Amino acid sequence: MSENNAPIPLTESAPIIEVVAAVITRSDGQFLLTRRPGGKIYSGYWAFIGGKVEKGDALFKALERELWEELGIQIRSAYPWITRVFTYSHATVRLHFFRVVKWQGRPTPREKQGFFWQWPHHVVVSPILPANGPILQALLLPPAYAITQASEIGIESALQQIEQALCNGLKLIQIREKRMAKDLLREFSVQVLALARAHEAKVLINGDVALAREVRADGVHFTSSQLMALTCRPDVEFGLCAASCHNAEELWAAEQLGLDFVVLSPVQSTLSHPGLSPMGWRKFAAMIRDYSLPVYALGGLDFDDLPCAQEMGAHGIAMMRGIVNL
Repeated sequence: MSENNAPIPLTESAPIIEVVAAVITRSDGQFLLTRRPGGKIYSGYWAFIGGKVEKGDALFKALERELWEELGIQIRSAYPWITRVFTYSHATVRLHFFRVVKWQGRPTPREKQGFFWQWPHHVVVSPILPANGPILQALLLPPAYAITQASEIGIESALQQIEQALCNGLKLIQIREKRMAKDLLREFSVQVLALARAHEAKVLINGDVALAREVRADGVHFTSSQLMALTCRPDVEFGLCAASCHNAEELWAAEQLGLDFVVLSPVQSTLSHPGLSPMGWRKFAAMIRDYSLPVYALGGLDFDDLPCAQEMGAHGIAMMRGIVNL
């Protein structure tokens, strides 16, 4: 490590430094990384652009200032996303990540920093600040998460819906068929996986780790009761691990296990759980404020609700019946 990157001793009373970071994303899906200039700690490392929150500043105000000072752009549309705490050798920082999707002006480095547009699935620059590793993984998650309903509409109809949605761009599916016989569920899972593979989409199995391994699914989605009984997540080689959450305790448990994402519900009234009271968007936003994992909103939603969900801090939306509108 260079002299500029030399560690600075921390004391036990060292405060957490509040930082905003912008995930600037173009309409084609590419996002912007900048290279820290010489003379700064971790010079030469690539990171999302941002900076410290000044005393008395609101987070969004700090974000606007940083993007203007460093890139000469003005935010036109942005929403809160993920918040993570990371301890470097010199400081502990709380990073508030925002997705910036519209801006005015052409990004131009004003502080002699390099910058590079990257694809989520093909990041070629290095080294990258270690705090940003989970963010790069989260960027691989699509905005829509479809949940199967073959037990309600029939297997053939469900497969037709899934295939049409895959043709329309669906990239993430959960097989959730609690009333289906085991042999039939295995057969259905194999069929869904075949469709998904043809479209480079991923499939998670609800609640059954053994079946997920058997059919070589891309991961498992735990029920909330399974989540609360877990002491550790499955090995990394297994694939994606997600969970259903309905309250703050379950959100905390998923966070402690280091899951890849969660689904929080019900946001609105839903036919699949008519007895549950919806939390509404205000409570949803409050529950995931400063949360460290990507969150999909679920409950009476379809793809048209995506902008609202993202404004509330969600990564995307999960849906059953809404799959037909993709």
